Amino acid sequence: MTLEEVPVQNCTEKARRTGEALQEALESAQANECLTIGVYESAKVMNVDPDSVAFCVLAMDEEFECDIALQIHFTLIQAFCFDNDISIVRVSDAQRLAELLGDKAGQLEDAHCVLITNPTEGSWEDPALEKLHVFCAESRSCHEWVPEVTLPAR
Repeated sequence: MTLEEVPVQNCTEKARRTGEALQEALESAQANECLTIGVYESAKVMNVDPDSVAFCVLAMDEEFECDIALQIHFTLIQAFCFDNDISIVRVSDAQRLAELLGDKAGQLEDAHCVLITNPTEGSWEDPALEKLHVFCAESRSCHEWVPEVTLPAR
């Protein structure tokens, strides 16, 4: 192994671990009924109770890359997340995200935005979510405001 290979290997490993942490956090949030799925549903939650939002995932794929309305919504959601100190990541495979959320038959048409929210009662802490917050903080320190995460394959 050469010195040049070390950073690449570390970045690849870090990306893999971050994708796994995102999958774990989403599965845990879903089990605790702490997910909001959909651009409009997410916007409603952010408007009514922004303090309840713990994490935001934006999903884009090639099919919707040219959807101007969706891009405008993403820009507004990103701005809201920045203003309210909500960690945010981007996923490049909206279909994989929908599958991960339990959409086997293609029923989740709008899995482009997913919020992990805090439960109204009790405390819910997830180590995977903490890893994602650390990853986002590190990315922001490198001026990568909305880092992209790759979800693990099935």
